[in-house]
Amino acid sequence: MTTMASAVELASAAFESGSFARDLARRVAYRTESQNSAQADVLRAYLADEIGPSLAAMGFSHRLHDNPVAGAPPLLTAERIEDPALPTVLVYGHGDVVRGHEGQWAEGRDPWTLTAAAQRWYGRGSADNKGQHSINLTALGCVLAARGGRLGFNAKWLVEMGEETGSPGLAEFCALQRELLGADVLIASDGPRLRAERPTVFLGSRGVANFDLTLTLRAGGHHSGNWGGLLRNPGTVMASAIACLVDGQGRILVEGLRPPPIPPAVRDALADIELGGGADDPVIAGGWGEPGLTPAERVFGWNTIEVLAMGCGNPAQPVNAIPPAARATLQLRFVVGTDAQQLRAHVLAQLARHGFADIEVSEPVIMAATRLDPDNAWVRLALDSIARCTGQKPALLPNLGGSLPNDVFADILGLPTVWVPHSYPACSQHAPNEHLLAPVVREGLRMMAALFWDIGEQAAALPRRPKG
Repeated sequence: MTTMASAVELASAAFESGSFARDLARRVAYRTESQNSAQADVLRAYLADEIGPSLAAMGFSHRLHDNPVAGAPPLLTAERIEDPALPTVLVYGHGDVVRGHEGQWAEGRDPWTLTAAAQRWYGRGSADNKGQHSINLTALGCVLAARGGRLGFNAKWLVEMGEETGSPGLAEFCALQRELLGADVLIASDGPRLRAERPTVFLGSRGVANFDLTLTLRAGGHHSGNWGGLLRNPGTVMASAIACLVDGQGRILVEGLRPPPIPPAVRDALADIELGGGADDPVIAGGWGEPGLTPAERVFGWNTIEVLAMGCGNPAQPVNAIPPAARATLQLRFVVGTDAQQLRAHVLAQLARHGFADIEVSEPVIMAATRLDPDNAWVRLALDSIARCTGQKPALLPNLGGSLPNDVFADILGLPTVWVPHSYPACSQHAPNEHLLAPVVREGLRMMAALFWDIGEQAAALPRRPKG
């Protein structure tokens, strides 16, 4: 009789035998830098020559699609339909990476060669996102093998190659292919766990919007000795303007950009979430941010306005002159319920109320916030399955503190979204020395095999989305 344990043991064997590492090494070797136009053929080859055949070996039919945005990289879809009456799981991943930063890795490591050292697997894309979607691919294969060639549910895949450049065309593609991508839930892996030793589930992401403040007062600089005290200094004005948006303790002062109260279910989910304390973590500032909230509530349940860059004059070589202009780039990270679509209007109104009506505010490009109800049946299944497999309670984050294109799946495709990350905060993602932790890989393989097994076992009782 086949059991979940048999699928989990096959997942362990994939790790112990080195077969998973060989698969990942082959994928890391593809130089899929989406920020490098010279790698366009490699982006397509990763899908056509690597991911497509890997899915085909598990009985998936797959297709490559041109991106609806001209010049953007292709996408791959795949499906394995066992019975239309069964629930369907959509799995997402991205095969593109940031630039390799050759020559900057410790010990002379090559970013395109998977290298193991002291429980770390180094390589560009190992954590973001080739290692993570490879874990899910392998886990599906283990369930197929343990159940005699069946999953017990239908499965679809969507793999894109432009996530590191803002996922161009992803929203448009999903809007055009709603029927092809129709499913009952998204289960995917990206981003970090809360910490390496604690399995984590998150249900959405905070939204993000960057915007610029610009103030140009005159054509050139003027001597500060002759004109100081007579001319408005754009740097002084800009600093004061920012202070009317967010105060000196990081509290948002624009009422329209503050979120609604944290829902009780979200507050309950965050009650046992502790941030910081890792060897490479910065020290959390006491008294910073919204008063009356825990650190977890500030990151996962609230909004922040951050100053990403600001300047006037030439900071590297200052001169005795009042500069003519100043500029700052700010960022709003926001949760569900925030009036982010009116961000520019809210900022302009706040600036005008405080005497800064001549500061220009750019129109932000907004990635929407998403958050699945923590009491959703798919969430309960995932938490229970992971807890039984690992022997520990997973961390539940109603949404990630950062941002992912989850709004495409939640809003355009209308799916409940359950993310199970297989990386950790100190993985050096996007930097030299990117790596996975071997113990997290092994645990990820085992718990994803358990989760996919449990979906098949509980298929008849799982919620289905209405058709049409």
